[in-house]
Amino acid sequence: MRACQQGRSSSLVSPYMAPKNQSERFAFIAEWYDPNASLLRRYELLFYPTDGSVEMHDVKNRRTFLKRTKYEDLRLEDLFIGNKVNVFSRQLVLIDYGDQYTARQLGSRKEKTLALIKPDAVSKAGEIIEMINKSGFTITKLRMMTLTRKEAADFHVDHHSRPFYNELIQFITSGPVIAMEILRDDAICEWKRLLGPANSGLSRTDAPGSIRALFGTDGVRNAAHSPDTFASAAREMELFFPSSGGCGPANTAKFTNCTCCIIKPHAISEGMLGKILIAIRDACFGMSAIQMFNLDRVNVEEFYEVYKGVVSEYNDMVTELCSGPCVAIEIQQSNPTKTFREFCGPADPEIARHLRPETLRAIFGKTKVQNAVHCTDLPEDGLLEVQYFFKILDN
Repeated sequence: MRACQQGRSSSLVSPYMAPKNQSERFAFIAEWYDPNASLLRRYELLFYPTDGSVEMHDVKNRRTFLKRTKYEDLRLEDLFIGNKVNVFSRQLVLIDYGDQYTARQLGSRKEKTLALIKPDAVSKAGEIIEMINKSGFTITKLRMMTLTRKEAADFHVDHHSRPFYNELIQFITSGPVIAMEILRDDAICEWKRLLGPANSGLSRTDAPGSIRALFGTDGVRNAAHSPDTFASAAREMELFFPSSGGCGPANTAKFTNCTCCIIKPHAISEGMLGKILIAIRDACFGMSAIQMFNLDRVNVEEFYEVYKGVVSEYNDMVTELCSGPCVAIEIQQSNPTKTFREFCGPADPEIARHLRPETLRAIFGKTKVQNAVHCTDLPEDGLLEVQYFFKILDN
């Protein structure tokens, strides 16, 4: 479960130890897929937190690829093994620490755990995700799904002999759940602390600001779940996010009366996911499927093909959407008088703030490219876009 074990022996990890009187730097080994050569190219990525600058070296050719340059779109919290980061339009996968100093400073306490929003609190997912982000967690995977009775039994295997076992199974299969993989220092302990005691009534007494105190009802309908140990966290994450490449439990997409929304990487990175989900819910749009995706450039170019040669920002739009994790949502649009596209507002946030100040792009957007959300432009394309994410990519 540990992101790093001290003293790991890897040919990629150099014995460099940063002297305390030097400017602090962190080193990672990163891979970039070169689509032109169909090759994985490996780099040493250096990050200097004092001024937010980056530097890159070509590992194979032993030469400088990028001189030290200030780069404001990369943050220290983005730097962990397995994450994808975007550096000047190149999507890099961080595969290892580049030196022992980085491994010891950044990796020794990093943990991943499962955060599961139960059926009774899915309507409060925005608020819960907001609390997760504000507590210093990074959400690395997210998927709304439904559990079969067999999957529920596998999930609650430790409670099989408990008198409330059947009630647990019935409840967890009664509606959709939202599973997340979350990351931070001491994640297992800190997520349990944020949740509060298992009995929601006790939470309201002993931990009144906790998730269960705010959104739970009792000991079963208690809003969210947390694994107790490293072993249970690993087992449960394997159930919801199989390492074998399988999909896990089925997604919840309905593929009827729907349109597509994508919360863009910059909005996810800036901690806006919870707020945007709340805004969509409060505008009375149903969210019948939600999932986090890490898209490569080929996927994005295919998805955005209709804009190629039509929109001048096409290349920048592609770069943004593959620059980090995004969240796709199937929006239920049953009211013909109020379309989701209108709720998103004009593509340019500055225009949106003048003409439609209550729209998503007016509130959360920055530029025409980083405008918080993508929405389906043509009504007839809504189902096609939803199918692209929840049928084609989710397999």
